[in-house]
Amino acid sequence: MIRHQWRGRVRYGEALAAQRRHRDAILAGAAEETIWLLEHEPVITVGRRPAPGTPSAETLAALGVDFHAVERGGLATWHGPGQLIAYVMVDAATRRIGVKGLVCAVEQGVISWLTERGIQAQRRPGYPGVWVAGEIPQKICAVGMHFRRGVSMHGIALNISPDMSGFSLITPCGITDGGVTSFARLQGTAPPVEEAASSLGAALATAIANQEKKSA
Repeated sequence: MIRHQWRGRVRYGEALAAQRRHRDAILAGAAEETIWLLEHEPVITVGRRPAPGTPSAETLAALGVDFHAVERGGLATWHGPGQLIAYVMVDAATRRIGVKGLVCAVEQGVISWLTERGIQAQRRPGYPGVWVAGEIPQKICAVGMHFRRGVSMHGIALNISPDMSGFSLITPCGITDGGVTSFARLQGTAPPVEEAASSLGAALATAIANQEKKSA
């Protein structure tokens, strides 16, 4: 089973550099697969594609929000306190589950974790991530990953109890026909992020193991 680790609140740039080093070590056979769970200080990130309407780095800095353009898929997203991040560094090639299989497993891990806590979450065809159905679909968890030689980095951002106003700075993931929600908004209360991290990490590891069994 893949091990998971709580790493506390970490600035995005620091976590990004650490992820890249760890993935390089996995590729070199010098480190084990892992799932890191953490929070970030307020930051907006964009993926490889242009994200129209995203404020400039200078504008965001004046608001106390960091900005990073990175190698993951997807468009713009916001991270901040109250949001549980899981960085998944897994060798999907060696496990023979592939890119789609690992992304599917990560989504399923989140869905299972939420379902056990009374939130009926699901996939939304054509839209990566985990959603809650309604008159207007609401995204509760963003998914964006990057693979090199079959080994992943980046991962998910699950809204536990963040200040949702951070999302107003962007068009989250470029989606205009849906909204964003959180565990706290749906349930009226939410566990502390650190408390949620351990069980979510276990759910992700289990889902990846189950996906590997299906692919065997």
